[in-house]
Amino acid sequence: MSEITLGLMTVSDVEAVHAIEVACFKTPWSKESFYREVTENACARYMVLREDGVAMAYAGVWFVLDEGHITNIAVHPDRRGRGYGEKVTRALIQMAADSGMSWMTLEVRRSNQVAQNLYHKLGFIDVGYRK
Repeated sequence: MSEITLGLMTVSDVEAVHAIEVACFKTPWSKESFYREVTENACARYMVLREDGVAMAYAGVWFVLDEGHITNIAVHPDRRGRGYGEKVTRALIQMAADSGMSWMTLEVRRSNQVAQNLYHKLGFIDVGYRK
């Protein structure tokens, strides 16, 4: 049975997180972007769900004043349907609350119904749409 853990992203997670990013998005962030998020961006926090020590899902947020803005959430395609996205997102929301964030925002494509269903389940509401 696999060991599932949640924790803050570290430099040692960057390779696996970037591989998930590439597998999940048409325009992925660069490996260097994730490295800078961990090492230089004082506003950035990333939670990683690890299976047997290897990142399988991640979620990121930027803390700006009293707002947490979710930057990205992704689950390795081979691990979808196991609740990993919900687990890592709930951990991110709890971390934001523990850090004093009053509210959180995110953007999601209107075509991404799976993600929207998760966000609605977690209490997010639609407040606007971009063209």
